[in-house]
Amino acid sequence: MSLKKTWMGLPLAVLLSLSLTACNNAKTQQENEQLKAQVLQLQKENGQLGNDVETLTASRDALAKENAALKAASKARKSKHSKANAASKKRHRVQ
Repeated sequence: MSLKKTWMGLPLAVLLSLSLTACNNAKTQQENEQLKAQVLQLQKENGQLGNDVETLTASRDALAKENAALKAASKARKSKHSKANAASKKRHRVQ
């Protein structure tokens, strides 16, 4: 009698395990789709950030060149004025 119950319970157990497996597969597939969507969004953001970095690098380089030119012009002006100022700063003694 217990052997019959065991054999009757076996198909029920198999049926339940298959339904649970299908449920888990559905959940896993749904999570997988969500993760794929997140990956695509992150790749899009990564591309945009790469473009931003390139733009900022070009701007930085342009500013560095402009800064170097301004420093050179400033040095040239200072050197011209410093010679004239050095001569005018000497005091003459009045006798």
